[in-house]
Amino acid sequence: MKEIPPEESLIEYPCDFPIKVMGKSHPEFAQTLTMVVQQHDPGFDPATVEMRASKAGNYLSVTFTVRATSREQLDAIYRALHGHPLVSVVL
Repeated sequence: MKEIPPEESLIEYPCDFPIKVMGKSHPEFAQTLTMVVQQHDPGFDPATVEMRASKAGNYLSVTFTVRATSREQLDAIYRALHGHPLVSVVL
């Protein structure tokens, strides 16, 4: 991935950055993915997780607002979440 100089970044670090994750409804979905996020943002507060089930209840959307300190950290979180078997989409 091409390195973006800090002066060209659209994000000013540190900042609060929301990450939305969607996948099939599973009893451990939010808890499991919260642990993934905490590996990259140890100060993440699980009480801030926002969840929304689909109309039929087959899918779950979870929003994690992390304290982003660098692009590398955000990239690592996205890779870890996207690679998880419970996850369908990361936005």
